[in-house]
Amino acid sequence: MKSVDVSVERESAASGQPAAAPRMRPSLANDIRAALQAEIETGELAPGVPIDERALAARFNVSRTPVREALQHLAARDLIVISPRQGMTVARLSIAKVRSMLEYIGELEALCARFCARRASDTLREALDRALMACQQAAVEGDTSEYARANVVFHDTIYEGSRNECLAEQIRAARRQSARYRVADLRNRSQISRSLQEHFEIARAIQSGDEAKAADAMRRHVPAGTTGFSEFLAAVPRHFFDFGAD
Repeated sequence: MKSVDVSVERESAASGQPAAAPRMRPSLANDIRAALQAEIETGELAPGVPIDERALAARFNVSRTPVREALQHLAARDLIVISPRQGMTVARLSIAKVRSMLEYIGELEALCARFCARRASDTLREALDRALMACQQAAVEGDTSEYARANVVFHDTIYEGSRNECLAEQIRAARRQSARYRVADLRNRSQISRSLQEHFEIARAIQSGDEAKAADAMRRHVPAGTTGFSEFLAAVPRHFFDFGAD
């Protein structure tokens, strides 16, 4: 496990003064917060999982003070929940919240595809072809991990091709928030085959400059519609959701 070092300053022995108390470097709590946030966002720390402050202090080889500060920051970002009775757990979202997030992502991605089609260049068309070939190769080999990586590259190519940095940042941030609920995405050949087919449809619409078709194809690619969301929901463990919030 990764450990986080603590900087300690002590007075010179020659001064005759007692050693100074340990002083944490300012970024210590931020380092811990960033590590835990990444694990929550990727699902390594799943929704509802208990958080043990003492175990974290041992893991990062620090006192409990920076851990407590890091957890408070995560609580402020709604990534963990601190309850007087139940202790600390990774935050769970309601089904309605997850659906609204996916709808939001779908509309942002559709807008991004629209801009990409509007601004398509030869360089972008070639980049999309390369991304498609990588997706196709992974699909043929049945390599789910490689397909997931190729899928990220495909979408990133569209974000870059939109030439709208603000929009791209919003999409990436929203995807990070929803990633821990997309635990069953691209896990079997059927899902990968459908994803690949949709990638080709999106890419060809962009390459031909058809803004409306590109936006519509991308919107259907995100599981926010009635059927798509039902299939998505069925694959997510029920204990990931906060049913009291609906």
